[in-house]
Amino acid sequence: MRPRSDAGANAKARAGRLDNGQQGKRHAARSGSINWPGTLLEGRPRQRQDLLFHLRTRSPHELWLVIVDASASTRRYQALSDAKGLLAQMFDDAYRQRARLALLTASGLAPTWQVQGLKASKGLRHWLDDLGAGGGTPLLAALSEAGRWLTTRRKRFAAEQHRVLLVTDGRVKEWSTLPALECPGLLIDIERGPIRLGRAKQLAAELKAEYRHIDELVSG
Repeated sequence: MRPRSDAGANAKARAGRLDNGQQGKRHAARSGSINWPGTLLEGRPRQRQDLLFHLRTRSPHELWLVIVDASASTRRYQALSDAKGLLAQMFDDAYRQRARLALLTASGLAPTWQVQGLKASKGLRHWLDDLGAGGGTPLLAALSEAGRWLTTRRKRFAAEQHRVLLVTDGRVKEWSTLPALECPGLLIDIERGPIRLGRAKQLAAELKAEYRHIDELVSG
């Protein structure tokens, strides 16, 4: 059964074209499953040798917590569509690696869990295709919910390795404090347009997450 899509106008996924970027870091392995979070941290790869791969000896206990801001503002300038293309690649990679996923959307009045620690499945592509942007921006509530969920998760699965991916345009009201997610994180800023508030970069800094703008990772 598919997770229910968020209310609002649909944004069609546009495949992320990850073929025109750069990074000069050494690779964890020369072949195998692509480490998309690690690759994207280095920017947009130009060629195969720019991709990072998982070591074959890596721990099988890995969970990716993905928080997607699907508020109305994210439909502007095809921002959410481009982000969905990147997410589709990452979901496919998680499925091949048999990684677990937790997926939380921030839209409307409150954040909504779509998946909580289940093995990635091909059904997520159908959910992603149906994902639309609309409503308010309960992003701060989503971050608080994610922090609580991770705390509980660590108590149950102490050996599990966690990563957080946050996709947002950062268009939220001012905040006082943010939760400590206590694991590696990557924030992809999807704010576009002539007037930008630039709050996503501030969010990344306070969350101690790496920051990348969507335009560094896809080409139109």
